Amino acid sequence: MDELLTLEELTTRVGMSVRNIRFYTTKGLVPPPIRRGRSGYYSSDHVARLELVQELQAHGFTLSAIEKYVARIPADASPEDIALHRTMLAPWQADLPVEMSRTELEKRTGRTLSDDDLTTLAALGIVFRTKRGRYEVAVSQLSVGLGLLELGFPTEAALAAADVYAEHGRQIAKELNELFRTMVWPVYRESGAPPDRLREVVERLKPLSVASLVSAYEAAMDETRRENIAKRAR
Repeated sequence: MDELLTLEELTTRVGMSVRNIRFYTTKGLVPPPIRRGRSGYYSSDHVARLELVQELQAHGFTLSAIEKYVARIPADASPEDIALHRTMLAPWQADLPVEMSRTELEKRTGRTLSDDDLTTLAALGIVFRTKRGRYEVAVSQLSVGLGLLELGFPTEAALAAADVYAEHGRQIAKELNELFRTMVWPVYRESGAPPDRLREVVERLKPLSVASLVSAYEAAMDETRRENIAKRAR
């Protein structure tokens, strides 16, 4: 999209109100309009950044988190670069969480869940409390979490493990994003392929990426176990 848009055309393009667009502009999430005399116009850069904000909101980012995320994107990033960020934000697991009340959750699990149980399940990424007092549940993983509760898995260990996953997950995401930005997207851009083509590539790559991470984790655990056995044998 090379043509400039009026504010009205922009609202139609991104499905966002004038009030919200102006609010995000004052917050620095999108640049100010391009002035042509007394009128303001918007480019593909404005569209890309507003769509990124919408994507971040859909993933549950708070306004403060969105501001921090957008602040890391260079001011001269192209719309294609911003589209890449949107692509990498897409969920990497097919299962969507199921929302239910605590009563429904306990009926599903067949047991009364204490606050510590819910904290452990949240740290394991299985059950999350929503702002409405309900719960989003990763149903496919619920039996795994219940099994750990039955085994007395410590809540403190679950929280510490969540920190480890988050730390390394951020690093993996950062490195993968850089890989796609510098090695994958330039190839598609030079061939004239649209950003949606890259999104399709990422979608197809997801199962392989998840499987590769699992294999790498298992191999590392086996190696660590062998190293520990060798240390005790000395």
